[in-house]
Amino acid sequence: MEPLSRRNMLRAGGALGALGAMSVAAPAQAQTLWTWSPTGSVAGKGAGADPRWVWDEEADPLVASLIERGDVPRVNALLRTWKKNGQPLPDGLPADLRAFMERARQLPSWADPAKLDLAVKFNEKRGLYLGVLYGLASGMMSTVIPKEALAVYYSQGGADMKDRISKTAKLGYDIGSVNAYKPDGEMIVTAVKTRLVHAAVRHLLPQSPYWTPVAEEDIPISQADIMVTWHSLPTTVMRKLTDWRVPIPAAESAAFLHSWQVGAYLLGVKEEYIPNSWAEANSQAEQVLDPILRPTPEGIKLADILLNLGAPIDAGILSAPILGAFTRFMLGDEIANWLKIPRELIWDPLLRTAWGPFIAVREGLLPFPLAPKAYWLFDEFLRKAALLFLSNAKPISIEIPLTNRPT
Repeated sequence: MEPLSRRNMLRAGGALGALGAMSVAAPAQAQTLWTWSPTGSVAGKGAGADPRWVWDEEADPLVASLIERGDVPRVNALLRTWKKNGQPLPDGLPADLRAFMERARQLPSWADPAKLDLAVKFNEKRGLYLGVLYGLASGMMSTVIPKEALAVYYSQGGADMKDRISKTAKLGYDIGSVNAYKPDGEMIVTAVKTRLVHAAVRHLLPQSPYWTPVAEEDIPISQADIMVTWHSLPTTVMRKLTDWRVPIPAAESAAFLHSWQVGAYLLGVKEEYIPNSWAEANSQAEQVLDPILRPTPEGIKLADILLNLGAPIDAGILSAPILGAFTRFMLGDEIANWLKIPRELIWDPLLRTAWGPFIAVREGLLPFPLAPKAYWLFDEFLRKAALLFLSNAKPISIEIPLTNRPT
């Protein structure tokens, strides 16, 4: 049961005025008990505590202290120089932060170098699919994950969505790079910095006069919330690849999962919540992700921003109508309607009829000479979408925030 709080007491008694209007627009959802067993985790055991009430017991008090004692500007300046996994932490960091980061940057004992190497091959072979899936399946799904949409919109990142999206895309880019977890890669750095950002948001958002009236919890980004987002990424990607009948060797599928298991660990997720197989991942997602999807005013605004990201590099290929059509095709009519995405007379039926054969052509299951011109358009879209959502063309600095969205 959710702990008693001032906000819950207001809900029980019926809040008036603007708070009441917000409640109508974004009703609280019925909560189900956490039943997923830790025996299905990478740890194989655990306390089984409901992750909705578990946060980051190491990072949270540390980052709150950094903010309160005024160390964040200096820390951010120093951490801009820390870019590679094997690079020493910069001199001058506060001692408590340095000690934490040295622990946090270590791979788990169960990390398998052979699987991580095989994941690179998977990413290389499926890179074009992954680009559009991370952007349009996972990215657009995030706008109908209520807690995530609210946390993004009202935190500092919500004030500059292009910058916020580029930092999110960096994680997808880094985990799929050829040297993701190796000394010359950047995934460990990105994950540890993101963990610090999450801790800062947990400290700052409860102080926001805009987030607190509409939030369903007192502290954002619980372990459950991180796993919901996690499932919107690898679990959703593998579900779509399976739906599209993309032939994936079992070892490569397991390796792709493993790369994201290690990523979850580095983001601070307790091992008892990280699924040990795709079967367990799907089982957990059916409880924590699938039932909670719904629209919010904030999520609809975020979706509109995402759909218009391609305007500066459209080139006649990537535009809001095409992005909207792909979103509808990947996530379904219900979610597309929630996000107020209009139907497209050309692209909607084209995707329904030609996407399956297009995948078969790309995978060598159908002879290429039979491919119509639409397949070339699909291929070009995939390339443009991968560039848009996973581009690392300019330096991206993940930094600890000091404020929330101002309005």
